[in-house]
Amino acid sequence: MNDFATPVEVADALKRVNYLPDARISQVVFLAERLDKPVLVEGPAGVGKTELAKALAEIHGRRLIRLQCYEGLDESKALYEWNYRKQLLRLQADESAEWEEIEDDIFSEGFLLERPLLAALRSAEPVVLLIDEVDRVEIETEALLLEVLADFQASIPELGTVQATTRPLVILTSNNTRDLSDALKRRCLFLHIGYPDVEREREILLTRVPDLPQQLAEQIAGVVRHIRDQSVRKAPSVSESIDWARTLLALGIDQVDEGVTTDTLHVLLKYQADIDKVAESLA
Repeated sequence: MNDFATPVEVADALKRVNYLPDARISQVVFLAERLDKPVLVEGPAGVGKTELAKALAEIHGRRLIRLQCYEGLDESKALYEWNYRKQLLRLQADESAEWEEIEDDIFSEGFLLERPLLAALRSAEPVVLLIDEVDRVEIETEALLLEVLADFQASIPELGTVQATTRPLVILTSNNTRDLSDALKRRCLFLHIGYPDVEREREILLTRVPDLPQQLAEQIAGVVRHIRDQSVRKAPSVSESIDWARTLLALGIDQVDEGVTTDTLHVLLKYQADIDKVAESLA
């Protein structure tokens, strides 16, 4: 793993893999690695929270292990579960045996199914663990994460406590759809990624869409900023501005005007009411 001496070195490494951080992102990543702390990254969808974890895995040459959170996620999908089918076959193969004789066998490594959290803890090589959209899980599942994030260990009743073989670099992302517990926040460094300013968005566009002319990138960034300043239900994300840039190139458009913008607003906006409102503001 790279041992970065300063936040500037972190920024340079991220830029080499086409992730353009601002000073706060570089500083928090630097501190997270120095202090061995997870990072909780909050912000609107599509601003580069998940991409940050992917970029960190790339610059460090680490495997990325991703736990995609959703409502109803439980221990069996996040941490581990037993291979019940294989256990049943084992029981059927030796029906005459006493339970005590085979209990230790069926609750052993050969019957254990790793899920992302356990895989990250038991990995022989350091990994980047991405816990994506953590705000989607219930409070009970959030409690499961606390042991992992506090002590980098997990408890499996049949096997005991599993300590991390190597310490993962942990990135949690949240779209801030609900408040996370203070206990979870205490264990993490906090990073908010908002929408970039016009200049930084232009740089992002030029990096992610190499064929994009500079003038067109400036126009796209300016229009997107104008739209975000409107009271729309869902403002365009950075990923959607990148999609718009690629759309304009695919259509052979090299100049943004009112007509072009109105005709392609559906790429940037996902609600008809927003499209109508922005189109009216452009008229």
